[in-house]
Amino acid sequence: MSVRLLCVYASSLVVLVGAAARGPDALPKEIVFAVRASMGPHWYENFGTYSNEPERPAYSRGGRLCVLDTGNGAVRDLVNDPEGGVRDPQVHYDGRRILFSYRKGGTPAYHLYEVNTDGTGLRKLTDGPDDDIEPCYLPDGGIVFTSSRCRRFVNCWFTRVATLYRCDGDGANVRALSASIEHDNTPWVLPDGRIIYMRWEYVDRSQVHFHHLWTMNPDGTNQTVYYGNQMPGTVMLGAKPIPGSRGVVAAFSPDHGLPEHAGYVTVVDPTLGPDEPSSARRISRTPWFRDPYPLRDGRYLVATGRRIVAMEEDGSVSEVYRLRDDPLTLELHEPRPIEPRPRERVIPSHVDLSKASGACVLADVASGRNMAGVRPGEITQLLVLEQLPKPVNFSGGMEPLSMWGTFTLARILGTVPVEADGSAFFELPAMRPVFFVALDARGLAVKRMQSFTSVQPGETLGCVGCHEPRTTTAQSRPQLLALRRPPSRLRPVEGVPDVPDFPRDIQPILDRRCLPCHGTEVAQGGVVLSGDRTPLYSVSYETITLRRLVADGRNEPRGNRPPRTIGTSASRLLKLADGSHHGALATQSEMAVLRGWIETSATYPGTYAALGCGMAWVPLPIEQMRRRCGPCHNRPRPEHRSPAESLIFGWASAANPGMLCNLSRPELSALVRAPLSRDVGGTGACREAVLSGVQDPLYRGILDAIRSAGAWLEREKRFDMPGFRPNQHYVREMQRFGILPKDLAPLARVDPYATDRKYWDSFAVK
Repeated sequence: MSVRLLCVYASSLVVLVGAAARGPDALPKEIVFAVRASMGPHWYENFGTYSNEPERPAYSRGGRLCVLDTGNGAVRDLVNDPEGGVRDPQVHYDGRRILFSYRKGGTPAYHLYEVNTDGTGLRKLTDGPDDDIEPCYLPDGGIVFTSSRCRRFVNCWFTRVATLYRCDGDGANVRALSASIEHDNTPWVLPDGRIIYMRWEYVDRSQVHFHHLWTMNPDGTNQTVYYGNQMPGTVMLGAKPIPGSRGVVAAFSPDHGLPEHAGYVTVVDPTLGPDEPSSARRISRTPWFRDPYPLRDGRYLVATGRRIVAMEEDGSVSEVYRLRDDPLTLELHEPRPIEPRPRERVIPSHVDLSKASGACVLADVASGRNMAGVRPGEITQLLVLEQLPKPVNFSGGMEPLSMWGTFTLARILGTVPVEADGSAFFELPAMRPVFFVALDARGLAVKRMQSFTSVQPGETLGCVGCHEPRTTTAQSRPQLLALRRPPSRLRPVEGVPDVPDFPRDIQPILDRRCLPCHGTEVAQGGVVLSGDRTPLYSVSYETITLRRLVADGRNEPRGNRPPRTIGTSASRLLKLADGSHHGALATQSEMAVLRGWIETSATYPGTYAALGCGMAWVPLPIEQMRRRCGPCHNRPRPEHRSPAESLIFGWASAANPGMLCNLSRPELSALVRAPLSRDVGGTGACREAVLSGVQDPLYRGILDAIRSAGAWLEREKRFDMPGFRPNQHYVREMQRFGILPKDLAPLARVDPYATDRKYWDSFAVK
């Protein structure tokens, strides 16, 4: 594809429509901007391809990098590639070079490029199969950018993740700065030399509510919240420092975010700390503005649709530029002035790349917000968990990892001691997203972190306490007890799988301790804890979830819960296994396995290979069931607790039968037994005998549908079934990432647990 440099765009010249109200002289002489089609619907869905449709691009077409002369309205192209893509320009400190991301037409990946402002000297800085986007010059001569080199997928969507990296000014020596399993976006340098960026996370929290501003040093150390991590419901994108102030301006995109980083132009003053809502002041009147850039005179250059506008502090705008004759699919992005600017402070690096670990110092685990009732010395150790990245994804939901809970797997790395004064000092593997659970002497959770942290090689990270306000410092006192010794090493939890798997590790415990009273045939109290398979999970897993026997955080827009309200201390399952419930007494080793499973978010599979596999559809005769069952199941009711009561018709196009369908033993399915009276072989669970007997046509129709789904599952296999092989998308991505061999035979056996482990371990710093 040809690329035209330094060409006046005469064929569709756009006349400057009334420069800003203060007049053209008040604007920068020249403005660089990108032209491309907007993508979506998500703010992060604009590069790469889709995991479930690998030939379908998520990137846009129509790549132009343009310079506007604000004096006469002339526009010239630095890059014009109709089949390519251009994004994220930033002007060098000297005002003579522009750094940007460019995907050449006919190629799938963005890479970093640099070009002189007069259109000469176009050069490629990075290469490879992955996308490099959102670059920013660093004052030490390097470049920070985001990249899909992290080799992971969005945990709740089909597209790739991009996290923070840095390289030299010529593109050499690329190194990861972030260990996040979700997106880090739009890095920029603050005057004090730190990098501000948006971090998306959902450890024990909703996947769509926490996308807030964080900072780090240019070497990746000292990752700290800047604003908003306690405030759900906004995606804070494109933050940039405002000249002459301590604040930044950003696009605050509502809810889970609008396409292409659109949002309300918002000014954030960090003076009052990261948790003060009044620190954020909305300027724009609508959320359809992108890429605000602060000017020295107190205004902001902003893109909106096919326009660039100058925005005043009161939200009023005056048009600077309008795209007219180009295809209507194209829009304007990232307007930035072409002019010299001062370098920010250079922060010396504290990373030691010869090391594979760092350390963490915790001053007092009981010091912090929402720690009322935690007694000194009550917390005796920390459980260290790792959030595990996803190598592929196939849906916007959490199935089949959990029922309405976590979207991710977690790995137990081990425990470290907490001293009598509440302090801890311990090693952590570098570049791994970790979070902590504070445990008491019985091994029960007192407090969960509900966020994550990481350390760079050789970094020592300091924390005041557990969820302490970022505006506080540690209390002055004699040397911490933990600092009187070398850092503790992680101690593995003996006898507990580091990545628990419900069918493999939990179901055998239920079989031994619970089935005598809660088998499919017995079902005392209407509770069944058998391992029989349902369309997505097992009867026992669905029972435990529906009856809320495990407090795993759920998928809710909240965090920092009070002590002992999440995790093992709040999970009734452990109480039911301590001998007090009809003599059901798990051994110490069994209790340890149960605790480990709960603290790792109580997932069903222990492998991401379960994604997109073994999820059966039951072709139930819905219309007939609606007519016969609808009078009792026509709407949700607050008192519904059992699966039978929660079967609903009348408010959706189809029922979700869940554990009412036993695919392992269809004739024992609650969906056919509950509507039958006891005298004809049913359980009589329904208020009235809806089915007349086993010859009732509806009975036969339901049973045939369940058998059909069971037969399908026997052929297609689930992750815990002999002969299972991960689906083609999982295999393809693992081959692309170098985990599985490229020449893998079509029917070759793939061990999902070993493959996942090799993938996760590939991120370890050697």
